[in-house]
Amino acid sequence: MTETGTAGSARRIDDLRERTLSHPLYARIASAEAMRAFMRLHVFCVWDFQSLVKALQRQLTCVDVPWLPTSDAGARRLINEIVLDEESDEDGQGGYASHFELYVDAMRECGADTGPIERLTAALREGRGLASALKAARVPPAVEAFVRGTIASAGAPGLHRVCADFTLSREDVIPEMFTRIIAGFPATERAHFSRFIYYLDRHIKTDGERHGPLSRRLLEKLCGDDPVKRDEAQTAARAALERRIALWDEILAVLPSDFGEVKVPQGAGG
Repeated sequence: MTETGTAGSARRIDDLRERTLSHPLYARIASAEAMRAFMRLHVFCVWDFQSLVKALQRQLTCVDVPWLPTSDAGARRLINEIVLDEESDEDGQGGYASHFELYVDAMRECGADTGPIERLTAALREGRGLASALKAARVPPAVEAFVRGTIASAGAPGLHRVCADFTLSREDVIPEMFTRIIAGFPATERAHFSRFIYYLDRHIKTDGERHGPLSRRLLEKLCGDDPVKRDEAQTAARAALERRIALWDEILAVLPSDFGEVKVPQGAGG
């Protein structure tokens, strides 16, 4: 099955998907220093992803009191299965954690700078708006643009658009992106990155085997046979993938040039 049910619409994002998965960034994450620099900025993608998840859950399930059942029990099941893992997955140590919390824990283990993301979350907890919180975080322009784009997508009209961002620019490409990151990271550097390797492996397996198929089924349900919705879904996915490529470009630009480079197998995938 193609990403939205038609070969023609799937081809509309193939170019951007390929650019995302063949980006030179993966080959440059070839040392502990480079990985820490990458994590410092990539964590913002992990944080804002949760807003896409919650936007879907809010509209596909009932989170109000008094409770009433929503119209599509199948869609409720699909999103609730995804939310269970995203907010409370196994943490590899006998407990549970959201994927964001697991990522930040991995950053602390390996010595990556958590300052920017902690400034963002602290500002939000103080009740400051997103613009103010991003200013407090002091992140590069493409990181800010990526987060702003995700939050705007989460609040956009048309649930099929939100699901397209979630599915085609995240769940569908994350296993292969993370496979490339692991493939390019030297085994000799992994001793202090066990939590992060667990995080990556968990996503390669879970997104590849469960979340990816579940999210594609959900997107199919939301678009149905409506060609307008399918076209709008593809437009949303393209915008999200373009933001990802711009983000990868900026992260690549801030990595010191002496971090080295490795050959990443382009056929690797999850």
